[in-house]
Amino acid sequence: MKRISLGITMILIFFLVSCCTVTEPDSEPPAVPRGVMSITGDETVYIQWYPNQELDLAGYNVYRGYSPIGYYDLIETVYTAYFVDYYVTNGVTYYYAVTAFDDAGNESDLSSDLVYDTPRPEGTDMLINYLTDPYYAGFDFSTESVLHYNNSHTDIYYECDTLYDIHYMNCADGTDIQDFGYVDTIDDINYAPEEGWSNLGWVELILGHGYIIWTHNDHYAKLRIIELGNGWCKFDWAYQVDEGNRELAPPGTRKETSKIQ
Repeated sequence: MKRISLGITMILIFFLVSCCTVTEPDSEPPAVPRGVMSITGDETVYIQWYPNQELDLAGYNVYRGYSPIGYYDLIETVYTAYFVDYYVTNGVTYYYAVTAFDDAGNESDLSSDLVYDTPRPEGTDMLINYLTDPYYAGFDFSTESVLHYNNSHTDIYYECDTLYDIHYMNCADGTDIQDFGYVDTIDDINYAPEEGWSNLGWVELILGHGYIIWTHNDHYAKLRIIELGNGWCKFDWAYQVDEGNRELAPPGTRKETSKIQ
């Protein structure tokens, strides 16, 4: 009888201990998002990053500021590893950071990638050979206008040797140009280098090639040839309205940042 009582007592003790086990609350935040990068658009900035792998991941918070150091405001909560910021103004530089949070509400630190972007206008236009149609040969990036090749506001103008089917883009006085090489899209051109400008003041146009322009008033632009015809060319273009801004410097590390204002 004593053995039975002892056994029952042990079972009760085990049961009570099992029932009283306390589960610690989850206080471990997700990993800091990595690989944050931006793509410049026209009144738009695209932000993307590597997705986190935590099983209890709930989403991401996107923060934006106006300097690399200082307060960043929470502008959006998303549930995928990208975000499109439509509330931006061309020519204004914005700084971005991302955090991850889990089901328990734990939030990571800000991403360490120094990500900033300056949205700029873009479009598609066509120019005609200045030797045959001078009024439709020039282009002014600042006004997004096709104009006379010799207009004082012209940045570049188009020329075609129809006999040999050779196409050229000429620069106005004080403007420089260089061939960036073949690109799949105009977004593949993400910086304006300090060197490599044509000493001739013109470049030969090749279908699918991208070109970078440094205007006489210290603005940068880019274009990509999408069609070449008999005496005409069609191209995608983008223009940086922020003077002297070469856009998209290599990623760095944010040294000091306060997360929330």
